[in-house]
Amino acid sequence: MSGKQSLKQGEKVLFGIFGAFIVAAVIGYAVLEFVRLNSDKPMFEVKTHYEFDEEGRRGTQIFREARCTSCHRAMRNGTNMGLSLDGLGSKRSFDWIYSFLKKPEDTYGAMTIDHGMPPKEAAYVAEMSDEDLHAIASFLFGLKAEQGSASSALPPEGKSQFIDSMLKMVAPDDWGDKYQDVREKQAEEK
Repeated sequence: MSGKQSLKQGEKVLFGIFGAFIVAAVIGYAVLEFVRLNSDKPMFEVKTHYEFDEEGRRGTQIFREARCTSCHRAMRNGTNMGLSLDGLGSKRSFDWIYSFLKKPEDTYGAMTIDHGMPPKEAAYVAEMSDEDLHAIASFLFGLKAEQGSASSALPPEGKSQFIDSMLKMVAPDDWGDKYQDVREKQAEEK
């Protein structure tokens, strides 16, 4: 028969530290939620918006009825299992989006996780009618992002101390000879 063995001093200290982290995390979460629920302003500035025509409005309904929100997030609805589609219309053209919905792997140029041929989970999307795919593409193209947001393809306008410091750290010294800074190109186009 073996007797019950008590914890050693080091084990007690480790469990104590672990317990303190758990308590701190729970308290921090409770405080954050209290502040968020009682604040007049949103905690994070919303940098995405939508611009829908009538077909895009119909596309939102088809998007939800087709269970796309079970994997994707759009207009702050749905799940984060797949890509968030907010801001997609600022990154991709309407034709690219429509083509992806119709022939995902051909358009993407590689295998996709859920879109493509059966038995993939979202294989049914490519089998939808052209009219429905066009409406969904119109909806997705209407999901726009402000320049400089995380969902935008373009950096913020003007100079950015953060971007400049990252370029100095990461990019080779001669990168400016081979490539043009997107921010300078934007300034020239205006």
